[in-house]
This record gives sequence, structure tokens and C-alpha cells, in this order.
Amino acid sequence: MTWLAWRQIRPQALVVLGLLIAVAAALAATGPSLVHLYRSAVLPCAQAGDCDQVTQNFISRYPVLRDLTPALAVLPLLTGIFWGAPLIAKELETGTFRLAWTQSVSRTRWLMVKVAVVGLASVAVTGALTFMVGWWSSLIDLVGANRFGVGLFGERGVAPLGYAAFAFALGLTLGLLIRRTLPAMAAAVAVFAAARLGVSFFVREHFMKALHAVLPFNLMNPQASAAGTNAWTLSDQTINGAGTVIGRNGGFGPNGQIAIGPMANGKGIAIGPGAGTCPNLNLPAPTGRAPGGGANALVQQCINQLHIRSLVSYQPASRYWAFQWMELGLFLLVALLLIGFCLWWVRRRLA
Repeated sequence: MTWLAWRQIRPQALVVLGLLIAVAAALAATGPSLVHLYRSAVLPCAQAGDCDQVTQNFISRYPVLRDLTPALAVLPLLTGIFWGAPLIAKELETGTFRLAWTQSVSRTRWLMVKVAVVGLASVAVTGALTFMVGWWSSLIDLVGANRFGVGLFGERGVAPLGYAAFAFALGLTLGLLIRRTLPAMAAAVAVFAAARLGVSFFVREHFMKALHAVLPFNLMNPQASAAGTNAWTLSDQTINGAGTVIGRNGGFGPNGQIAIGPMANGKGIAIGPGAGTCPNLNLPAPTGRAPGGGANALVQQCINQLHIRSLVSYQPASRYWAFQWMELGLFLLVALLLIGFCLWWVRRRLA
């Protein structure tokens, strides 16, 4: 039975194995040069405090390989579609499942062998590619990426293993219920995408209670926060001296725009609605050019005088791996529940 399950996916498995070998060779060939560039250029510029152009060159070193890493977000879905959905649906369409049951193979064993062989292969493929890409891009992530980002979080760490298990179990379940391969594959795409997006945008941020910080409003970097590098900023509100919210996204007003100008009488500085005015400070006369450092300093002085602050809600970078394991556990739990449902359905309802 195990050999039969392997034969059913052998062509696809060999193709995937070949792709993994090709990706591994490309990553192994270019990885050492990334390490060398990081040590020779990025580290020295970090010590000098002038890294903008250097880090941009480093991040864009291998654009083709870098742009291929988002394929990790699609790989679990592909294994769920092409390995999970047809696994049962194809046998139900052709009726070959009855032949297996007449060969002294119980329904439970028939299903569990398929789940063990094909399901574990799906997770192993995703795990291998995730590990390779994570190793290759670790320095790029360190320099210029937010690991909590919606896309990047699902392409690194252990969470993709949960996605692969869930996609396979989902395809298996839909194939069992729908009994048609193509409709089951289409349904698996829709349900998997909805589940991933739902967790990414509505569930993940609630895995642990967010932290909050009140900081002085920084005109030159209005979205700076106490969250630190690679943290996940959930909200950034601007509050006035009374604690009333007067802006969002690092600015004033609902759209986060920074509206600053002279008062109506031409004297003093007026800052967005609800923020207040500084009649004792005057902006330089307009010259047709962008305001210089002196004007910015005066506006920042006004902001400080009005006690305008930033109220930030965030998940710190130190929680990254906790969130990874929580998301892995969530998708593994759902996958196990789906497989348990399939076992019950095969034993009680399938005929």
C-alpha cells in the first residue's frame, strides 16, 4: 500500500526534487558572495552611520533570486492542489478505491497510508525550500526587511510547515466531499487563500497582547516608534496635549497627512486640526523652495511646545519566533482536525 501511494505521486515528486536541487545549487553558489559583501560593505558603513546606498545595493544584489522567494507563499498551496485534492477525488471518480478495499486493506489503512506518504512529502518539500531560502536571505532580512510583514512572515521560519500540512489536509477533505478533482482543486485555492489572508490580517496580531508606547512626535521621522527594528507596528496615532487622537499613520488627520503652515493672521505656526497654534513662532518668508532646516526646527519646537505625541501599538521583534510557533500550531491543529474528519467520513459515510 505504501509503494502504491508513492507511485501515485512519483512523477510530480521527481519534478519537485529536481527543482529543489536546482534552487539549492543557485543559492549555494551565490550565498558566500552575499556574506562577503555584508562583511566588507554593510558592517563598515553601519559603524560609520551612512548606509542608505550601501544597504540598497546589498538588498538588490541578486534580484532574480530575491524575487523568487515569494514562491514560498504559493508552494504549500500547490502541494495541496496537485497532491492533496486528487489523492482521494481521483479514486472516487474512477472507482478504484473499491478495488483497494477488496485486497484486505481496511478503509482506515487505505487513507492513513496515503496521508502519511503524500502528506509528509508535502511538508518535507516546503520545509526544505523554506530552510534553504531562509539561510540564503537571512542577512538581507537583517538589513532591510520587517520579518513581521504579511508576505515575509509566511516565507520564513516554521509557519510554512503548518501551511503545507493545512493545504494538503484541505485538498484531501474537499476531494473526499466533492468527489471531483478539478472542482476540489478550485475550492482548495479559494479556501486556502481565505484562511491565509484571514489569519494574516485579522488573527495573527492577537496571538499576544500588543504593547503600547507614548513618544514625542518627531517631525523628521513621524512614524518612528519604540518598537525598534523588525517590530510590527499595529497602529500609530498622533495625540495632542490633552490625550485626544488628532491623527493617524504618523501625521495629522485621518489619512496621516502633515498639515503645517502659518496662522490665519500670517503670524505664528498652525499645526493640523486639533493640534493647536504657536503664535510666538514665525516661519521664514516663502522663497519658492522647500523649507530648510531652520523652518523644520521651528515647527519641531512648536510641536514640542504643544506636547504633541505619538501613541504606538506594536508587537516587539522578540516575539517573532513565538508568533511563528503559534501560527504553526494553529494550522497543524486545523490540519489534524480535517484528517480526523476524513477518517470518520471514510469509515462511516463513504460507500
